Amino acid sequence: MKRNTWQREAVRTALTGTEGFVSAQVLHSHLRDTGSSIGLATVYRALASLEETGEVDALQQDGESLYRACTQGTHHHHLICRNCGTTVEISADPVEQWARQVAAEHGFTQANHVVDVFGLCAACTALAAAGGQVAEPGRVT
Repeated sequence: MKRNTWQREAVRTALTGTEGFVSAQVLHSHLRDTGSSIGLATVYRALASLEETGEVDALQQDGESLYRACTQGTHHHHLICRNCGTTVEISADPVEQWARQVAAEHGFTQANHVVDVFGLCAACTALAAAGGQVAEPGRVT
């Protein structure tokens, strides 16, 4: 069991208050803007620790790790908006069946998987249809 430090708790709280996946740098900036003296290396360590305990999900995008507070104790997958980062946890059931089937078809056993589905959420689709601009296309922030 990891010791719960004030830094780890600050990162947990900040991440819980964030919608979608964020980078350690964005999270660090948010913490600093709210008066925290926490260092960036400490944010990275806290995120790694929270990911290890299952409190945080991480994904890679453009070579950068992005993090999100997640429901503990449940295997799930995500729908993630490429524009605004809105993230929805989706049921694992259909994906589990598909993963087992594909693994078996190829003679694989004990297969593990991570599935994240990227697209545009309804609000961003409407914005794009109305001619709206995306500040950083394809970037979850």
